[in-house]
Amino acid sequence: MAAWSWRLLLLGGMIYVLWLIIEKISFVVMPVVVALLLAALLHPLTRRLRAAGLRPIYATWITMLLGLALIVGIGFLIGVRANEEFPRLVLQIQVTVRNVQDWLLHGPLHLKEAQIADFVDQLSSQVTQYRSQITSTLLSGATAVVEVLTSIILILFVTFFLLKDGDRIWGWFLRAFGGAATRVDGAGRAAWATISHYVHGTVAVAAIHGLVIGVVLAGMQVPLWAPLAVLVFVASFIPIVGILFAGTIATLVTFGSRGWFLALIFVGILVVEQQLENHVLQPLIVGRALEFHPLAIILVLAVGGVLGGIAGAVVAVPLTAVIYRALPELRRGRPAAIEPPAESGPPGAAEAGDGDVPPQPEPGAAEPAPSHASQPAASAPGEQSGQGGQEPETARPSSGAGEAVSPQRNG
Repeated sequence: MAAWSWRLLLLGGMIYVLWLIIEKISFVVMPVVVALLLAALLHPLTRRLRAAGLRPIYATWITMLLGLALIVGIGFLIGVRANEEFPRLVLQIQVTVRNVQDWLLHGPLHLKEAQIADFVDQLSSQVTQYRSQITSTLLSGATAVVEVLTSIILILFVTFFLLKDGDRIWGWFLRAFGGAATRVDGAGRAAWATISHYVHGTVAVAAIHGLVIGVVLAGMQVPLWAPLAVLVFVASFIPIVGILFAGTIATLVTFGSRGWFLALIFVGILVVEQQLENHVLQPLIVGRALEFHPLAIILVLAVGGVLGGIAGAVVAVPLTAVIYRALPELRRGRPAAIEPPAESGPPGAAEAGDGDVPPQPEPGAAEPAPSHASQPAASAPGEQSGQGGQEPETARPSSGAGEAVSPQRNG
């Protein structure tokens, strides 16, 4: 226990120092993390374009332009819809407020107009009291806009180079580990496969969630249904907390524009859809890649939210899954040489060193005998002395399908 204790203390101190460094350079770390997630999302398209014969620079540019065109197109449609429907939403909310006021006066509560007026006055006084704080928040928000724009530019640059030169970056990174490069390569590929499955699965689940909510709101003729559907899609990337926030806003808009009856129906549909997502979509699409128990996900989200706020909650689950998958590979004495799927390596790693990798035997094929085994038993002593009586172990072909990156290649 004493031996484990001082090792854990040393490890904890190292993690604490690393966390302080990340806090100091969070303005750079977060865009890099977001760019890594985007690269995992976009890399299959870039890989297919490169496999079709396009040069890496052209494949990367086409991928980036298609992604930007999709985002701009969705933003334009949402802006047009919001500009058309916002005035109608304001009128409907005014009608709903008058109906609520009439219900408070003549309904079962039998409130008096003076009580309602006092409540409105208290609300106005609180707004006036915190006006200075609201103003300072708006001013700091202007600074935040500049920081967000800078972060977006950094995200675009990092994503571009990860898609274009991911194989070279990974090969350069492995050179720092010398003889341990094989294990680090296996851990990196396992981590990349996990994060790719997580990103693709989360995007699929979020798209289904946003589409269902959008169809329901459009069927109820709720104004701003398209922006609300996009809000639900984006909020779905923050497990548990995000959907509560987006669902609350959508419920309030439904109540303000269509009344309490349709708002209750929407809440029921939202709860049923959320249960289907948690018990059907998440286990089938995302759960297979992570293999995390729901309790573990909740605890990881809680820790990530406490330490890093919303950003911490977003990256907590994929980061924990990556660590969980990478550690066993690092601990292997000699990692199994399993060829990962083309999209399971770091961006472009499958294309690295094409033509340099010797052909590997098919999985399950019989391992060829060493060259000295085919020599006659009465070989000349000079022939045996050059090999020391046996062929070195490193010269034997792997029993698996081969490793895409090896220390010898990247040396």
